[in-house]
Amino acid sequence: MIVSATRRADLPAHYAAWFLERARAGWCAVPNPFNALQVSRVSLAAKDVEAIVFWTRDPRPMIPHLAELDRLGLPSVFQFTLLEYPSAIHPGMPPLVERIEAFRRLAGEIGPERVLWRYDPVLLCASAGTDYHLRMFEALCRELEGNTRRVTVSLMEPYRKARRRLAAAGVDLLAPGEGAVGAMFKDMAAMAHGCGMEPASCADEAGLEALGFVPGACIDAGLIKRLFEVETSAGKDASQRPACRCAPSRDIGMYDACPAGCAYCYATRDFALARRNRAAHDPASPSMLGRWEPQAQEQRQLLPGI
Repeated sequence: MIVSATRRADLPAHYAAWFLERARAGWCAVPNPFNALQVSRVSLAAKDVEAIVFWTRDPRPMIPHLAELDRLGLPSVFQFTLLEYPSAIHPGMPPLVERIEAFRRLAGEIGPERVLWRYDPVLLCASAGTDYHLRMFEALCRELEGNTRRVTVSLMEPYRKARRRLAAAGVDLLAPGEGAVGAMFKDMAAMAHGCGMEPASCADEAGLEALGFVPGACIDAGLIKRLFEVETSAGKDASQRPACRCAPSRDIGMYDACPAGCAYCYATRDFALARRNRAAHDPASPSMLGRWEPQAQEQRQLLPGI
């Protein structure tokens, strides 16, 4: 089993202590996001886990514990999102220079093959048009050269709640011509190659393969097999959208858990609720939020809105 930690929140930034407690215990509890009465016990024992895939924008709280995870027999790779927008779009981000330094530090700890850069999502607006993204992407390629072997890009999915949040923040999305976007991505692919990175797409529905991007899988069974010499889960994760090429995995996160406040986030319905949930979080709980007990569901506790 590959464990996804997690598409639903920045676990390394906000729940590292909880994850370490659960890794030591060898399991965690995960309520079904569509039926909270169903609570799964997910093994984190080395015999059951092929790899952990961490998703993060700030891995610094997790970095001191990487050696312990290795001792526990839990190999990991990091999907590290690194790009910059005006603060109205992602207000909870540390300064860019700190995130770049965190990327380099992480790569120094575990190697560049295990730190996968995400320039994602590509959001086009008046303050971040195609020229902006080309300048930002080129600058980050230079900063990260030698610290990663792959960069994954994707256009923002225009979810209704994301459009609503962006509009409330005074951000008007642009719909530039197809040619301008195509030229941007073609140049980005060339920049990545020039800095020793493989350019990959995420759930490519925009035809990026023709512009120089390999069809990517964020949870990449082939990469995990090569890095850690394990037999990985075969096939496609049926729970993801049709264009997604990710291998099957078990996500251990919960929605409305990330307090960062990124306007384009699909995993948080209410940022005020997410911040309350994070403030009430107990690192000793079996579950990321609340206290869900798969073996004693009559003792479960429910935070408001979960």
